[in-house]
Amino acid sequence: MRDVSASIDSLVTSFVPQTQSNTRLKEELIAHCKDILASNIGTAHENDTGHLAAQIKRHLLQSESPSNASLKFTNLLSRLLDQPILSRKHESLLFLYSLASSSRQPTSSPFLASLQAPLRPSTIRTTSPTHLPRSPQPKGNSKAEILREYRARTGRRHLPEHLLLRDTLYLLQGISGKYVHLSLSDNGAQHKLVFVEDSKYIIPPSTKSLVHRLSEVGHLYARIAAFVNTQDRPSVGMIEQSLCHHLQTLLTEYYRLIAVLESQMGNTSNSAPGTQSDPVGEETGLTLKRLDVWITEWRLRMRMMSVCVEGAHDAQGGALVNLIHSYTDNGDPFVRKFTDQLLEEVSTPFFNTLHKWLFSGELYDPHSEFFVSVDPSLAHLQGLHPSSLAGGIDAFGEDSVSADRGDGGGGLRVWEAKYRFRKEMLPMFVGENFGRKIFSTGKSLNFIRYSCHDSDWVATREKMSNTGGILKYSDIAGLERSIDSAYNTASARLFEVFTEKFRLLDHLSALKHYLLLGYGDFAEQLMESLGPSLARPANTLYRHNLTATLETAIRTSSAQNDPPDVLRRLDARMLEYTHGELGWDVFTLEYKVDAPLDTLLDPGSLEKYKRVFAHLWAMKRVEGALSSGWMRVAGAGRVRGRLEELEYDWHQIRITTSEMIHFIRQMQAYTQLEVIECSWKALMEFFARREGDLDAMIDAHQSYLDCMVKKVLLISSKAGREESLLTQIREVFSTILQFREAIDNFYNHTLAESARVDQARDAARGVYTAPTSLAHTQSLSQIRKLLREYSTAFSERMQTIVQALQSHPDLDCRFLGIRLSFSEFYRLKKDREVLATQRV
Repeated sequence: MRDVSASIDSLVTSFVPQTQSNTRLKEELIAHCKDILASNIGTAHENDTGHLAAQIKRHLLQSESPSNASLKFTNLLSRLLDQPILSRKHESLLFLYSLASSSRQPTSSPFLASLQAPLRPSTIRTTSPTHLPRSPQPKGNSKAEILREYRARTGRRHLPEHLLLRDTLYLLQGISGKYVHLSLSDNGAQHKLVFVEDSKYIIPPSTKSLVHRLSEVGHLYARIAAFVNTQDRPSVGMIEQSLCHHLQTLLTEYYRLIAVLESQMGNTSNSAPGTQSDPVGEETGLTLKRLDVWITEWRLRMRMMSVCVEGAHDAQGGALVNLIHSYTDNGDPFVRKFTDQLLEEVSTPFFNTLHKWLFSGELYDPHSEFFVSVDPSLAHLQGLHPSSLAGGIDAFGEDSVSADRGDGGGGLRVWEAKYRFRKEMLPMFVGENFGRKIFSTGKSLNFIRYSCHDSDWVATREKMSNTGGILKYSDIAGLERSIDSAYNTASARLFEVFTEKFRLLDHLSALKHYLLLGYGDFAEQLMESLGPSLARPANTLYRHNLTATLETAIRTSSAQNDPPDVLRRLDARMLEYTHGELGWDVFTLEYKVDAPLDTLLDPGSLEKYKRVFAHLWAMKRVEGALSSGWMRVAGAGRVRGRLEELEYDWHQIRITTSEMIHFIRQMQAYTQLEVIECSWKALMEFFARREGDLDAMIDAHQSYLDCMVKKVLLISSKAGREESLLTQIREVFSTILQFREAIDNFYNHTLAESARVDQARDAARGVYTAPTSLAHTQSLSQIRKLLREYSTAFSERMQTIVQALQSHPDLDCRFLGIRLSFSEFYRLKKDREVLATQRV
């Protein structure tokens, strides 16, 4: 022992040089070192449960039935190790082994001795297993006791944990305590902890770090509670209100946890600062580390709730639901479960609005949180069926139609612009595909209810949907089935209403028969009746005369068999004209439609019909002119035999007229058979399938119209040259009409010459014949020159048209160019003319 004291003395002197002059400090440090050497510090061993189990089995082999006892112990040991609640399994086995190894002599024990506090792990004897219960270890102070005594001698001790524990519970509620205060940072946005300095106690850094960790929960709680309290306003959206309600429910559970923790403080809170710590209280009471364990799950919850609170400031409605739903892809099962539970509650207002929109077509969204919004300027507009008017369709005149359309109440405008799809508010768990179906389904039901006046069917569907369960987040598969079912049902009903109640196909057929000249006999009768009138200046025509002529053409053709409702909608009118225009330039047919048909047959679509009609009408006019011109050519055969000098001219006229007739016949066959009929067949196939909603119906009809406009008018896709072919064809039409007028002049000249020859022959025979008065405005040379010019212009323009058609991007237009010059007639003709010119 003397050697140990000398070693300690030299060790202290070498490490602390101040002890050479300070005897009191030297003695204090030597005493402290001796206390450490006398303690149990460094003698503890790690718990080895396997080694202890082997010792117990070795002991059981000495019993009366070693095999059964060893097997039973093995089973009990495995069950003990599987228990997650028990934390001191090694100490329990060691205690039982000590009891089994000790002598069983009856000892007098106090009443309820088993309830005394168990030995601490640091005080358990860990000597050789064979002498474990009988060889006591040398007793000494523990490390914690030695440090406590040292701090007591230095003058400042650690703050008792139960005092700091009370402040920590206050911090969990966002309240400042006695030793730890909450204060705002310099920027006023964040809280910071301030530890109060005390002259008697100090708070070690490790404890401060633990308090900081626990105070995070209190800081998040304060932020969440402030959000919940500030959102209690009528202007807050329903989804935010649902979020606040769910957060308030979670905070109530948090309050319950705080109350339980306060009750768990037990005797620890009742001990004075200077009293000795009670080992029973340390084992059963609440400590900062145990509080950290208790609060771990709520720390994760508070973090998730804080994220939702932060997102709610910048997002609302469906965007807020999207923000929460984005955490469902997290790899942490706790985060996924918490997010699913939160979405189940928060999405309830969304699904209520969705159910109302999906099954009744009504939008109840006072705070603009749904992904469907309504245009305020069109919210008051609803469809008006003419049957509700006193005069029916007759009361729905031109002025009223124009007024409704000018007021923005057109069916297509209401359908397309009244409701808008907001992709940014669409929840991700719905998906854009199903979102579009939901949007279309609600619009269809709203259209059926108000524009088609079929509210009884919609109400019946809504009642049936209420019996099929509610829509909720936890049943996404059921939601998708409900969306598909509602979409198919609404689309089928919309097709049924349009085709059966409003006879849409009859109106489309009427447009094809009248404005696209599908009725050949009607077009012939109308052309024959209106021809003389349309040849006059446009300012001499009157609409009532045109209407009467139209009714005559209907009665004298197969159009008289159409339904009266269709015939009442057909009208003849004149377009705006300028000075010098003829009736041919301003005449058009008009077909009137009303709601809800104007959704499909909107003014833009009817203008396209009129545009195609103007082209077909001009083609029909040219056909009629060529037919009458050919009759003149055939009738001239009776007189031209007597005028051999004009035979060559008539021969050239017959050739040119045949070329023109071939051109106009090919154009008519192309427009009627290859364009209009093929497009009509595709449209009827769409209506036969009955797939899609009103948007699909509108798109199909627009495709039908666009195809006709593009192909009939030979529209090109080249920028700046879209109507170059159409302009050339109109010039060809004009050339044909001028050539036809020149034929009339040449025919009149032929008749005059024939009469002059007859008079000369009669005079030679001595027969007097009365002279015929035929006015000659042009000489024969002038007429021949005009005929040659018109024939040459026609050939040149045809050559240009054929070349343009051969390079047209549309295949049908290229085939038209082949038929117009299937043997390269115009190219060879031009080559012959060029060759003849060179020879001359």
